[in-house]
Amino acid sequence: MGEICQNETIFQRLLRELNQSTRASEQNCRDVAERITEEATRICTESKRIQDSGDVETWAMTLAQHRLQQCIQYYQLGQNAGSLELHSTLSAIVYRYITPPQVQSSYQARLELIKDFLQAFYLETLNAFRKEAQLAATYRPRTLLELAEYMAFTERYGKRRIPLARGRSQQLIILRAQTFSQQQPKESFVDLEQAAEGGGGESDTTWNDSSLGQVRSAMVTESNESESDSLRQTVVEELMAYLEEHKQQDCADYFALRLQDLPTREIEEILGLTPRQRDYLQQRFKYHLLRFALGHRWELVHQWLEADLERDLGLLPHQWQEFLDQIGSEEQSLLKLKQQGLSDAEVAKILNCKAAQIQKRWFKLLELAWEIRNRSVSGVGASTDE
Repeated sequence: MGEICQNETIFQRLLRELNQSTRASEQNCRDVAERITEEATRICTESKRIQDSGDVETWAMTLAQHRLQQCIQYYQLGQNAGSLELHSTLSAIVYRYITPPQVQSSYQARLELIKDFLQAFYLETLNAFRKEAQLAATYRPRTLLELAEYMAFTERYGKRRIPLARGRSQQLIILRAQTFSQQQPKESFVDLEQAAEGGGGESDTTWNDSSLGQVRSAMVTESNESESDSLRQTVVEELMAYLEEHKQQDCADYFALRLQDLPTREIEEILGLTPRQRDYLQQRFKYHLLRFALGHRWELVHQWLEADLERDLGLLPHQWQEFLDQIGSEEQSLLKLKQQGLSDAEVAKILNCKAAQIQKRWFKLLELAWEIRNRSVSGVGASTDE
């Protein structure tokens, strides 16, 4: 009897809010409110943790209210904007799992592959929704409220965490994306080609936006040479791993969305950031991109950009001479030892200093080389009035 009264209370609250927040018919609101109530009740009944909490009624109301708000949000967006919101949200989750890193293709082909995957996933969620709501096998959303209910369910369904071995878990949509990718022929895969864009604001280094721009533009440039493609892919993977290793998950998420070439406004919405917060995050990402490119994996990045030591750091003959003229005798000694392929530890031993000092000095040399190399591109020195 208590459970029936509880369900009736939840149902009446949901029905009242649906009537107030939508223009759907009374019967339509009743059907949706009833399905949400039954889902929340079923979850509470099947969850041992909720049953043991001693506050099942509060849990049921909270779950039902959360589902209702999701439904109303999609309803208020409307069919077109709601569909775009759902597609963008799910695309951001699966982007890195849809394509194995060793396979290359065009960026546009990758977008098409994500679209194909999500179309199949939407069909799966519709079948799952029919089953869990005990609807007919022919049921389809026919009103805006029913469509909003289905889209909210699809988002939750994709984000469900599935238990794995050794106490791990993973979101259901990611597991589906991984399976989908493994089943695709190699020529259907696509490369992660888009990199983060820079922004305004001051930096604590002199490595300017055109230098960062060269790294980014190289990331988005298609190449017919498999070696170049492989290096570009490796740089993307290494940078992502670097960010995660340094506990910069928000920067990794930002980078992930930039790889999809999403507009700034959409990135802010997905990450739940204000423009100011997004700008701060962007500047922090630039800082770590700089540390990665000139410190952590400078050899890889410079090889990829054809600016390694064998190519005089990518400098033209007159630029290389300018570079040599600007560094002192100690830095020239460091440069020669680096050209011999010695490690930081070996160089430090020869120059009688610590490896950390060698790394800092080498960072400054690379920074100077990049500044000289990009001077003509960035316009530095062209005018002091800008």
